Amino acid sequence: MVESPVENAYRMEIEVVEGDIDVLGHVGNSVPIRWMNEAAWGHSKALGYDLEGYRRLGGWFVVKRFEVEYQTPGYLGERLIGFTWPDGLWKATARRRHLIVKEGDGEVVAEGMNVWAYVDVETGRPRRIPEELRNAFDPRKFPPV
Repeated sequence: MVESPVENAYRMEIEVVEGDIDVLGHVGNSVPIRWMNEAAWGHSKALGYDLEGYRRLGGWFVVKRFEVEYQTPGYLGERLIGFTWPDGLWKATARRRHLIVKEGDGEVVAEGMNVWAYVDVETGRPRRIPEELRNAFDPRKFPPV
């Protein structure tokens, strides 16, 4: 079993399907970004913050920056594991890390980092992250293993 890089990381199982494959026969460049976004959203919902939860707070996170480092190609039919966890929190931004590995041997497919801006639901302007969210996504809850 592949172990998480940090305690309490969100874990998402991934099966590489035909739609994930590009003309070169491996996982396309944009696909790991999609998986990382899906994992981030899954983690948020697991912590109790779905779309309605964010509306209740009057703000939500939008991606400000995304970085991905591709290390090993993924192929049709492979089973992968995606991990994600918060690792930075400031006034109106938060940083999240991602790791996608092959289920069998733990070989790294891609690593990622994104910065999220917390914005007002109505205006789209940045606003301070509420204390409730700061507590839920506190990076100290996700120490290295």
